[in-house]
Amino acid sequence: MKPKNFENSPQFYARIAGLLYLVIILTGLFAEAFVRNKLFIPGNATATANNIIHADFLWRLGISADLIMQICDLPVMIILYYLFKPVSKKLALLNLSFNLIQTAVLVANKLNLLAALFFLGDGEYLKSFNPDQLHTLAYLSIKLHGYGFGVGLIFFGFVCLIEGYLIYKSGYFPKVLGVLMAIAGICYLANSFASILAPELSSFALLFPCIIAEFGLTLWLIIKGVRLNIWKEKLAIS
Repeated sequence: MKPKNFENSPQFYARIAGLLYLVIILTGLFAEAFVRNKLFIPGNATATANNIIHADFLWRLGISADLIMQICDLPVMIILYYLFKPVSKKLALLNLSFNLIQTAVLVANKLNLLAALFFLGDGEYLKSFNPDQLHTLAYLSIKLHGYGFGVGLIFFGFVCLIEGYLIYKSGYFPKVLGVLMAIAGICYLANSFASILAPELSSFALLFPCIIAEFGLTLWLIIKGVRLNIWKEKLAIS
């Protein structure tokens, strides 16, 4: 079957992006809320180690969910590049660049979660360490993953800011979605820099607006796509 032409079928690709974005949100929430938040005990390396040892498969499932999230992110960012291109080709390309860096950082960061498993394994090479040392090393690997995640989200914060502007200026997406995405970008940046500069100020509450904005964009892409008449006008003059 011949692939649909993007210019003539933006709704088709917008809905694909929306469905994949939904997968990204769900897999990300599963890995963070139902795996790491369940098994990782802040301040207690031994309890965290025991949880992971007794739920080895769940820990691996969380890592796999994260990787599925990053795999889905690639087609989404390409589709969004083409959707935003009629507004500003340069900004759409800049947005794609920030998104690629974010994805690369987050994918590489999964090695820290795998390292925690290695430290809690039963290999002969680990017998030179006592259990408390191995538990601490695993705990530190998970903590490092948390900071790596924050670093990746700095780049995603800029993605949200740029997308917010492009959505607002497009005319074929609701302006309110653009405002919400810009707010999400500010929240991502504030939380990530707070985790580095003043960890006590970092809070999940700062990320709540991000969930609303991204979920709103996801639903709009799935249900509405783009306003075709305005899309065609923008495409004709771009």
